[in-house]
Amino acid sequence: MFLSDRVIRLAPSFALDLHYRYKEMLRRGKDVVSFGVGEPDFETPDHIKKAGIEAIEQGYTKYSVTPGYPELREAICVLLKRRYGLEYEPTNVIVSVGGKHSLVNTMIAVLNPGDEVLIPIPAWFSYHEPAKLMDGVPVFIPTRKEEEFQLKAEAVAKKITPKTKLLILNTPNNPTGSMMEEEELAKIASLAVRHNFYIISDEIYSEIVFDNRKHVSIAALDPRVKNLTIVINGFSKAYAMTGWRVGYAAGPKEIISALTVIQGHFTSGTNSMAQRAALAAVYGPQDFIKEMVQEYDRRRRYIVERVNSILGISCFPPHGTFYAFPDISTFFGKILRGRKIQNSLDFGNYLLESEGVAVVPGSAFEGEGHLRLSFACSMEVIKSGCDRIERAVTF
Repeated sequence: MFLSDRVIRLAPSFALDLHYRYKEMLRRGKDVVSFGVGEPDFETPDHIKKAGIEAIEQGYTKYSVTPGYPELREAICVLLKRRYGLEYEPTNVIVSVGGKHSLVNTMIAVLNPGDEVLIPIPAWFSYHEPAKLMDGVPVFIPTRKEEEFQLKAEAVAKKITPKTKLLILNTPNNPTGSMMEEEELAKIASLAVRHNFYIISDEIYSEIVFDNRKHVSIAALDPRVKNLTIVINGFSKAYAMTGWRVGYAAGPKEIISALTVIQGHFTSGTNSMAQRAALAAVYGPQDFIKEMVQEYDRRRRYIVERVNSILGISCFPPHGTFYAFPDISTFFGKILRGRKIQNSLDFGNYLLESEGVAVVPGSAFEGEGHLRLSFACSMEVIKSGCDRIERAVTF
């Protein structure tokens, strides 16, 4: 018996692998801290928890319809209109088991073997691996640290071919924290319309932005590009609901209909009581988000200032998300405590083994020379982690 070729080609999740190693060290009683997994350390707000409990007590324990409860899809339309000025009907929305579920289902729906998927890098690794799984061809579009990893329409235009089927946008960006300007989004929208390719707009971090910036959805810029765009979002980051696993996609009806067929064969409807909790998230108090972002901003300012004070490390302030993406390439080729550092994976392993600090290497995101540090953890952990990194590179 042999595995399929497509599974053999699939690389594991670096972040999850690192998290498992960190958890195992923790279980063995090791003194470790983690900057690894992108998960809010805040609790789900009480009114959302209560709605989930009440849903169980009220009998929301059966299958839901595959695209999600109609009232939740209607609420998501309200949410998208309220936040980004996007007009959708419930038939334009599908609820999924987290945003990643909708992302992969969309690739299943639109990609044929040999279709090219444009992916600006650095990028979340769960973009190019599912594209390969669908026999698509990832085409990377490098962005530059000197430009704070801003994607330029000119760079996108150079990668477009007759085989281009899909562009994946992620703003604010995981792992860099960079955020696209409306002017460049408008230029990219024009390219999509002219060359007739789809856009997946991953907006999962859209509520976590700093310095009075405002997230702009590319789908809101032009009705023509809206008809080519699948907006992916969810409740994990903004409402600290990672374990509830409620995401969604909004887009053209024919695409959402296809996603419904696909989802019907894989998972059917999303967890019933979690959907009721998500409904409470939309219609309940929203001040929690502002308070959470203020705390992230406090941590962001500290971690950027702190890592920039370490000789050999540099980091620009992220515009959004809860990630910093410092450059550690000056250590490549050097020997630290008897260990030669050749790349970011070496550096990450060195930090974990020498000082008990878990980070995600930039190579996982096609961003060699960097580390991703999540500051979705307590200030105590951040301070301890920064102390340990400084010790690891200072002699």
